[in-house]
Amino acid sequence: MEFRDVVRRRRMVRSYDPDRPVPAAVVDRLLDHAVRAPSAGFSQGWGFLVLESPADRERFWASTTPQGAPESRWLTGMRQAPLIVVPHSNRSVYLDRYAEPDKGWADRDEARWPVPYWHIDTGFAAMLMLLTVVDEELGACFFGIPPERTASYRDAFGVPDEFTPIGAISIGYPAPDRRSPSLRRGRRPVDQVVHRGRWDAKGSSFDAGEQRN
Repeated sequence: MEFRDVVRRRRMVRSYDPDRPVPAAVVDRLLDHAVRAPSAGFSQGWGFLVLESPADRERFWASTTPQGAPESRWLTGMRQAPLIVVPHSNRSVYLDRYAEPDKGWADRDEARWPVPYWHIDTGFAAMLMLLTVVDEELGACFFGIPPERTASYRDAFGVPDEFTPIGAISIGYPAPDRRSPSLRRGRRPVDQVVHRGRWDAKGSSFDAGEQRN
């Protein structure tokens, strides 16, 4: 598949065929591509929990679903996914890496970081998995673990404190799905979100082209 087609076809899939597992070779490719994401200082401070067995997936949903939450179309469809991958970031790996001699931030001061690159880099890895899913003609959905359920998730799977789940990815062969109502908002045009030269420059790039003509 052409890369531009992969990008255009990527969307969040919320319903899966429960009778079609993800082939082991595809799972391996997803993870191999994930670890090729860029990372500050080549820190690679991520960790991925792969859940394939029915028992593991049931434990995931039991530990992450808010107690008393009613069954919903979203949850019913998502629970059918035969594969869940949970990407985790590790801040300590980055602080340690930048205290090494070639970086020289020996105090490990988190305030030196303009943004939490440990989360960003793990997000890059997650996006590579989402794009690989499309290339393999599967579907996936990135979603968050409720903050109040993070502790129960950690307990259920023995996740060390230094690893933070940035979300989870359900993966499988798509089943008939209802498109998200949010899509009615439409995609914002490039000229509404891109600023060339200066943020407060008047007129879009299209307008400038019109004036030149």
